[in-house]
Amino acid sequence: MPPEAATSTATSTVTEAVTTKDGPAAAPNERTRARARAARNRRALVYGTRLLLLVAVIGLWEWFARTGIIDPFNFSMPSKIWDQIRQWALHGTAQGSLWEQIWYTLYEALFGWIIGVVAGVLLGIVLGRVRFLADVLGPYIKVLNALPRIVLAPIFLIWFGLGPASKVASAVVLVFFPVFFNAFQGAREVDRNLVANARILGASNRRVTLQVVIPSATSWIFTSLHVSFGFALIGAIVGEYIGATKGLGLLVSASQGTFNAAGVYAAMVILAVVALLAEGLLTFGEKRLFRWKPEQPGADR
Repeated sequence: MPPEAATSTATSTVTEAVTTKDGPAAAPNERTRARARAARNRRALVYGTRLLLLVAVIGLWEWFARTGIIDPFNFSMPSKIWDQIRQWALHGTAQGSLWEQIWYTLYEALFGWIIGVVAGVLLGIVLGRVRFLADVLGPYIKVLNALPRIVLAPIFLIWFGLGPASKVASAVVLVFFPVFFNAFQGAREVDRNLVANARILGASNRRVTLQVVIPSATSWIFTSLHVSFGFALIGAIVGEYIGATKGLGLLVSASQGTFNAAGVYAAMVILAVVALLAEGLLTFGEKRLFRWKPEQPGADR
């Protein structure tokens, strides 16, 4: 190769390398990094603001109680609530160890949540697919949904006694309806073109349901799961409050009976922590399951 040609080739290679590094090819990477930095900064701002808000509320509450602006006997104060939680954690409660009470309530809520979710999803998908059953059972389900389900807790207590079965039943009736209506709506909102294409390709009703309807309704179902676990905890707590031998609801009832406001708030704080942990696990599972979905604008939290 002549020296002039070799020099020209080398110059062209260097020019391409510089263009790739600093020119148009680098622009998308720079934009991606900028977006990632903006997302990290926004997350830091959100978490920092949340923490500042929590500190402000706790600090004002403590100050109001100590200065007598609010009655510390009725409203207690964060320091006393923390002392109550620490005492329960170190020395246990009158009903046993604190961890046993937490596990008892969590077991009832989780068991009731699983039953309610399974029943709600199955019935919602079936009624969403079979219009005749929806027309027949629809009015009954609407009537049952209109009932104040919390008042069923005393009835379940009479039926199933003071054990966990009555609390599980309370959790089931609270969980079932939001899951059912979301699964039903998700089954009804499936893209008809997808169903038609599946049938053209020879898919049976069973395959259409399993491979088209259920995947399409999954996002609807997951939306209800976030709310329904909180309902399951409410059902378990209300059942324990009315009558139980163990659980966080019993701690609330016992603390109220002795006018121990710090104990009532302490049980509520523990319940809130349990609910937040469960919400975190559900969110993690949802993100893992829906990794294929592009993030919506403003969806970063």
